Amino acid sequence: YLFSGVPVSEYTSIGCHTCLWDYNNNDYHHWVYAENIDKILPPIVSTDTIFNKEISGKALNIGTGIHDSSAALLPYALSSTKPFLLISTGTWSISLNPFSGQILTKDDLENDCLHYMRTDGKPVRSSRLLLGSEYSLQVEKLATHFNRNKDYHKEVAFDENIFQNHLTTGGHFFHFECIHLPRPQPLKNSYDTFRNFEEGYHALMIELVELQVESAKRAIGNSAIELIYIDGGFVGNEIYIRILTHHFPQYAIYSTRAPLGSALGAAMIISEKTTDDNFLKEYYDLHQHVIDF
Repeated sequence: YLFSGVPVSEYTSIGCHTCLWDYNNNDYHHWVYAENIDKILPPIVSTDTIFNKEISGKALNIGTGIHDSSAALLPYALSSTKPFLLISTGTWSISLNPFSGQILTKDDLENDCLHYMRTDGKPVRSSRLLLGSEYSLQVEKLATHFNRNKDYHKEVAFDENIFQNHLTTGGHFFHFECIHLPRPQPLKNSYDTFRNFEEGYHALMIELVELQVESAKRAIGNSAIELIYIDGGFVGNEIYIRILTHHFPQYAIYSTRAPLGSALGAAMIISEKTTDDNFLKEYYDLHQHVIDF
């Protein structure tokens, strides 16, 4: 509006930051009309709507604006020819599935599953996990216990023997503070089981990825997903990637690096340029991961 002077509403912001939308009827909830709120809301337009405006003597295309997660999803949606799940990792790890027609259940909502919206108003089945915050907290505690510097975890490589031994013995050893668990958990962290930082770190990652898998499966639902893309902060974590690949042998797993993904998606929605299958490989450092253990 600041640039175009035209007040509008668009789908991704309505779907991501309000409770106004009825996904069953693909319209505002009945109470929005009953309370006459619709009369003070700007008209809804598709997110690819363009306004032509001259600013400082230059003709510019002005977009409506787009929610950041929806923008980050867009390059994948425009480039991938197969149905996919995007796991966007960081402080929050958000699994985004733009190919689901399932309505959210009460159980979904109670387990942090929600709907975002595509630029055309269709739902994006999503689930959230406070992965990065829990990871940072637990790694710091682990480093303190084993008298390692705070960045030591970045030097730890995947060890198949440690991984297989942990799978054999099983168990949960960490008391998570940022993530609500669907299972009982220890009252405090149990470090005595581990001989060194490396063993403790592998156990931590196994438990965190276990929760990531549950979150991703909730977002997938009954969709016929074929690919999983992973981007964000955990792409550089070899142990996270390899354990996740181990849990999802039925999918093709790809990691991408796109630090400006949201900005790029926002530009793409009002661009006239088209993309193809090579777009992600060329601009997103696309890398496939396969199970090798």
